[in-house]
Amino acid sequence: MRAGFKTIELWAGSPHFFLSNLEYDDCKKVSKMARERGLTIQVITPENCSVPYQFAAGDPDLYAKSFEYFKKGLDAGEELGCKVMAVHSGRGYLNEDREEGWKRGRDMLARLTDYAGTKGITLAMESLRPDETNLATTVDDVKRMLTEISHPNFKAMIDTCPMGVAGETLQQWFDTLGVENIVHMHFIDGTPYGHLIWGDGNHDLKNWLETVNKNGYTGLLSQEITASDYYQKPFEADCRNFKMFEPYM
Repeated sequence: MRAGFKTIELWAGSPHFFLSNLEYDDCKKVSKMARERGLTIQVITPENCSVPYQFAAGDPDLYAKSFEYFKKGLDAGEELGCKVMAVHSGRGYLNEDREEGWKRGRDMLARLTDYAGTKGITLAMESLRPDETNLATTVDDVKRMLTEISHPNFKAMIDTCPMGVAGETLQQWFDTLGVENIVHMHFIDGTPYGHLIWGDGNHDLKNWLETVNKNGYTGLLSQEITASDYYQKPFEADCRNFKMFEPYM
């Protein structure tokens, strides 16, 4: 709150918030902590970029556990009052045809989307960098997934890091998907690699905010700051990051 932020995207990983395929932390306690600090929780992001759970798991047992894990994420999201859960395509295996991994990820996301609809939550799918997945790494990949799932509770999110790595632009995402299909953003600076606070990368904040406004985007601009350089003094980094936005408020 002192840094200026009023809304958070909750990463469901310990010690912030424990989540597994069997249980999760006390949502009433977490909601109370947020309210006491003048914060709302609008997005939940289950840990999905490292082990053990993933959307396109090849082992049947892990696939089943992963599905239950992300279902628990939706259960927790509903209790916390979230409207969005962040997801991606999952990762296929390099010793199999890419389409096999794609099908598993798509089917997992489709099943989760049906469940999300009963919770009043929308899944927001981002692209990843090629070193993170061999499935959805471009806006065209995300469009394909949206087309194949074709559900009102399955939409896209823009992560400006993989967007930049792919050589894409914000306007390209809006042109390809339409603003009505973009419900969330990880809106961070970069080189384009890195998840940096604004001013530490080489992106044009003024131009990007103009693009966002021109296209009528009304979702959140989540500050997914993960670079280890900020770990020792995160409050200072958050304050410096927020101040970069103040001239445009």
